[in-house]
Amino acid sequence: MEVTGKIKIINETQTFGANGFRKRELVLTTDEQYPQMLMIEFIQDKCDVLNNFQVGQDVKIYINLKGREWINPQGEAKYFNSIQGWKIENLVQDAPDSGSTAGFEPAPSDFGSNEPDDLPF
Repeated sequence: MEVTGKIKIINETQTFGANGFRKRELVLTTDEQYPQMLMIEFIQDKCDVLNNFQVGQDVKIYINLKGREWINPQGEAKYFNSIQGWKIENLVQDAPDSGSTAGFEPAPSDFGSNEPDDLPF
């Protein structure tokens, strides 16, 4: 699955337990009629994919929905959901460089005279 929107928050990486489990959270504001603020977690080596992103960027995030059950001390089942990101892409492309030919129109002198017999093609 994937979700698109604007980055609202990128938290620092947190480390838990003796094994060094890593988690980094990002909040994404969706671009819909009723915008949603989704907390997406990146875990272990995926924490590092956020290093090149910053608040305010428009992105597409590839996600997995996770769900789990927990039995509390009274024996009641409780359920929790999480959204885990595994890939992120910038949606706004960089501006074309100054060497771009977009909008370039050659001057008439580039093709010789305007006579049909003198055209280079």
